[in-house]
Amino acid sequence: MSGATSAADGKAATASRGEGSGGRLLAAITSRFVILVPYLWLLFFFLVPFLIVFKISLSQTAIAMPPYMPTLDIGAGFSALIEGLRELSFDNYLWLLDDALYFNAYVSSVVIAAVSTFLTLLVGYPLAYAMARAPGSLRPVLLMLVILPFWTSFLIRVYAWIGILKPEGLLNQFLLWTGVIDTPLLIMNTHTAIFIGIVYSYLPFMVLPLYATLEKMDFSLIEAAQDLGCPPTSAFWKITFPLSLPGVVAGCLLVFIPAVGEFVIPDLLGGSQTLMIGKTLWNEFFANRDWPVASAVAIILLLILVLPIMFFQRSQALAQEKGR
Repeated sequence: MSGATSAADGKAATASRGEGSGGRLLAAITSRFVILVPYLWLLFFFLVPFLIVFKISLSQTAIAMPPYMPTLDIGAGFSALIEGLRELSFDNYLWLLDDALYFNAYVSSVVIAAVSTFLTLLVGYPLAYAMARAPGSLRPVLLMLVILPFWTSFLIRVYAWIGILKPEGLLNQFLLWTGVIDTPLLIMNTHTAIFIGIVYSYLPFMVLPLYATLEKMDFSLIEAAQDLGCPPTSAFWKITFPLSLPGVVAGCLLVFIPAVGEFVIPDLLGGSQTLMIGKTLWNEFFANRDWPVASAVAIILLLILVLPIMFFQRSQALAQEKGR
């Protein structure tokens, strides 16, 4: 009887070990699948489109559909695929180096995006700081007010600024009515209008990461610094701002990256004389129908945006390793 009991116990232990190993195997597979999902997302929605655009940038313009050649047909066989790859060249990139228009468009886009990002930081930091120091009951309302513009179409909001900034618009009518100015201000079709449009449109992208960082900060550090005789301004630059740097960096990247390739705001508020790479891309794709050159412009723009981010992440990782 005791032998039968011990045999049953052994079978139960074996079964439990099997169930335990099976559960661990399932957990391992699930964890690997969860990790695999974002890589698959990047593969299908970033790497594959990037390779397609890069291939088009190495092609030549053609009056056909699609408007470039060669077109790689995998079904035509391996030899035809190799022959098509041999026809690819970097002539479009050499063309961009020879034409000063594209270089000026890149420089102008980066400068406008950098200035707009700085102005957005100047406006967004006080807002985020005030939200972080507000009573807890008011914070959800303030967050909703920041997000509220997203409930309206982006295009409608930009068109609204046309009605505000044009010479006979609401802003000039108000300033003339109050006697601040004698003649209407010329704001439309200038860089000032572009800065206003970008700051207004991308302000939530600056405020939200800053608020998320400042809300977690221990404000008792500021009180301790002031008790030790530190002036409020010095306490801000020595304590608050360094602790909020992750939010500053995240907000600046979220504003700068889309602002470099912005098309709608420069086109509607900046006028036809504004030179930015987004408008240049649109002209190459739809006006000139030169897809290879437009693809080369897009690839260079992507490298301009991605490489600094990679170097920044690398420097941040090295700094964290040194800190340990």
